[in-house]
Amino acid sequence: MHVDQRLQLLGRAVKQAQYRQHRALDGALAAVGTTLAQWDALRAIARTPGASARELAPATFQTEQAFGTLVSRLVAQGLVERRPDRGRRLAHHLTPEGERTLEAGHRVADAVLTECFAPLGEEERGVLLGLLERLNGGEVT
Repeated sequence: MHVDQRLQLLGRAVKQAQYRQHRALDGALAAVGTTLAQWDALRAIARTPGASARELAPATFQTEQAFGTLVSRLVAQGLVERRPDRGRRLAHHLTPEGERTLEAGHRVADAVLTECFAPLGEEERGVLLGLLERLNGGEVT
């Protein structure tokens, strides 16, 4: 097998693990009334309350337009509120219900990720995290 094939296998293995993890998280988060995309948006807003959609979109791996559509659903569900800020900028904040959903999602994610990474020991998980941080140019957020 030449180098390009091994790199392709590596890329596919990373994507396969990510896909499996996302499917498991999305299915389990449904039990607490949210989706992976919605929970990820709640996490981003909780990390940076008052941030704009332009600031939050990259943190959720979405375009600004896609994030705007997603957050509109979260506003309609009573999980997020948008407040006027400077100029036309809207600041995003979690509502108390959004905070409850976020916390329920954390509990679900902890259980799902424990299962997803169960084949690896604690030291191996640390090595994997370090390698991924290096590939991503620094700390994983």
